[in-house]
Amino acid sequence: MHMLREGHVTAGLIGIVWAFVMAITVSVTLSFASGLGFRPGGIGCLILGLSGGLAALYVRDRLVLFAGFVLVAVALLFTPVTPLVFGEDVPMQWRLAAAISFGVFSIWPLKVMLVEAHPGTLTRHAFEDAVIRFLTGFGYIIFTAIVLIPFYVMVMTSLKSQQALLRNPLDFSIELSRGWDLFTSYTELFGQFGFGSYLWTSFYVSVLTVLITLAFSVPGAYAVARLRFKGRAAFSRSILLIYMVPMIVLALPIYIAFSMTGLRNTIPGLILIYPVTTIPVALYMLQGYFRGLPVEVEEAGLMDGLSRLQVILKITLPLSLPAMVSVSLYVFMIAWNEFLLAFMLLDDPSIFTLTRGVAMLNSSEIPRQHLMAGAVIATIPIMALFLGLERFMTKGLTAGSVKG
Repeated sequence: MHMLREGHVTAGLIGIVWAFVMAITVSVTLSFASGLGFRPGGIGCLILGLSGGLAALYVRDRLVLFAGFVLVAVALLFTPVTPLVFGEDVPMQWRLAAAISFGVFSIWPLKVMLVEAHPGTLTRHAFEDAVIRFLTGFGYIIFTAIVLIPFYVMVMTSLKSQQALLRNPLDFSIELSRGWDLFTSYTELFGQFGFGSYLWTSFYVSVLTVLITLAFSVPGAYAVARLRFKGRAAFSRSILLIYMVPMIVLALPIYIAFSMTGLRNTIPGLILIYPVTTIPVALYMLQGYFRGLPVEVEEAGLMDGLSRLQVILKITLPLSLPAMVSVSLYVFMIAWNEFLLAFMLLDDPSIFTLTRGVAMLNSSEIPRQHLMAGAVIATIPIMALFLGLERFMTKGLTAGSVKG
């Protein structure tokens, strides 16, 4: 452990590991972007990683450090110890882009990671700072890859022609020469498969689910948080017990009951069953928030002559707006993305929800790019909604965690 805290050892090890991480990242990124073959070179990454870590430790002039490292990375392209290995069909401009990207995104983060490091024995603070910075950068890359790569593959596949997919299914580059024909899959989904109807159905079913959920969960959560009644503690602790039973276990009873009552293959049936899955979690989230509101504010309203209902409407609910927005968004996302119940209960394409419509595209008779386009259509609205209201969701989820 003492040896690891030597500045040159720490810098060298971090540099080597980071060089391999960047080589893999650049190779995967450019392979997806161009459809060409890139892969990391072991010896080149080892040499450049070690030299880059030591250079970041000893060279203080950042311009000299960055320019020198990038030039070395480019120069090694023409040697057997190149940090990136290319297929024979990769043109020189792509090779240069790969080497420059590797050089910049290797040495710049290394300089940041080793900002507290110095030659000689490192203090515990300097050693831990370098390790934490490295792990943070590594975590960012892993998280970004997990999120972006599937989405990128989904979008690029949806923009492909059938001929391009058959020619090379692993080529995820974009064919700009096709112009507006890139969006053929999307126009066919709306024109031939009725995806406009699916979008509308999912939207109003999700909105109605939110309204019904709030109508039941707000008074229920307020009662648990503020009122005193027999069984209150047991009810509060058992709210989420419904989630201990997997939905697949309840699928057959729900199917039988809805078939017998004529609710299967109807939108009212979905609107009836969706809130059953969302009310418990909404109750749980809202009761924590209501408990965190100062009870003195409500008592002051009661002393001023307001009824309990007026206190809720005029005081509690306005103060609870961040929590209600976050709960509404969470419930909307659950209803929008719900698949099992929609797949089980709906057979009529004219009333399909969006997830049920996307599942219909998973057929050997329908081109794969149509399925990916349907997945993009299902993903984009909820992603935009989440990003737009994310600050409210964060406030609502954390506000009730500490009592006032």
